[in-house]
Amino acid sequence: MAASMSCKNVFLKISSASRRNLKRSYCQSTNLTNAEVRRKRNEIFETEKKRQLGLITRMEKIQVDVKGPPEDCTLIMNKGISTPFNCSMHIQELLVNRSALALVNGEPWDMHRPLKEDCSIEFLHFLDEDPRIVNKAFWRSCCLVLGHVLETALQNQYYVELCSFPKPHLQSGSFVYDADLKLKDWKPTTAELNCLTRVGYKLHHLDFKFERLEVDASVALDMFKDNHFKSQQIPYIAESSGSKVVVYRVGDHVDISSGPCIASTNQIGRFNVTAAHQIDTPDYGKLYRVQGLGLPSQVMMHYWSYDILRRRAGKFNTAPLPRLNMESSPHTDDNTEIST
Repeated sequence: MAASMSCKNVFLKISSASRRNLKRSYCQSTNLTNAEVRRKRNEIFETEKKRQLGLITRMEKIQVDVKGPPEDCTLIMNKGISTPFNCSMHIQELLVNRSALALVNGEPWDMHRPLKEDCSIEFLHFLDEDPRIVNKAFWRSCCLVLGHVLETALQNQYYVELCSFPKPHLQSGSFVYDADLKLKDWKPTTAELNCLTRVGYKLHHLDFKFERLEVDASVALDMFKDNHFKSQQIPYIAESSGSKVVVYRVGDHVDISSGPCIASTNQIGRFNVTAAHQIDTPDYGKLYRVQGLGLPSQVMMHYWSYDILRRRAGKFNTAPLPRLNMESSPHTDDNTEIST
């Protein structure tokens, strides 16, 4: 409780100090708040999810061949409804708790994404011999959590607009979210970074699923009509993906990402917001590059070693700046996702 009050006081101070520097945007003219916009996005996500489930009028069965450990087996599951997570529940509790991602017919697949056809499945976790696919999904998931933090930590009069984040690049030392925070010349103190960190870390205990949903571009535009960055990005994304856009929900936070993501926020063991650097982008103007560091729950590390990584993660991340062009689409192999 004391920590929560301390964070609240810190961000009240940020709000008071920065009020005179509040930037004007079309969103502020309508007096929008992040809480209101998040509620609208969540409602649209839930309505579309129910609509898509309603399209399944007849239950069809599919054969799922699971490759061990603990052993190979075959499951009969429900097409379009059952997920890799549901499959793991039929096999072993260990798989339920540790599996972060699945390989479905060799393709990286979210644990909560419904299966579409007969397939083979392998479950992936952070201590696999080759964890590269899972590590990238972890980094991407931490970016979504960082977006959640930025939209919920500041006072309501500061309408935060998330722009985008670079694709996972672990060698950079930090994950990133570029955003318009409506704050001018903000240089966060250690106390402020700690408060942002606590907002993110509490999601570990809430154990939110990373829910994936593929929607039509028109639905995505309705979801993000109050974010002028993403409203510009969505047509580019849809053009390269057959008019479809992939969105994720974490708790009540909805954002765009090509995925895949890990199974749950409970799999994020350590989480730190390490820096916020001002950047000047060619297409979006001045933004803040907010950076962070995370560690999976399954991975143990001495606090001294982690502190070295945390300090390094505060140095400016030189990942490509966000650009509004087709080469930066999240459905390409470029280094930058134009829309998370």
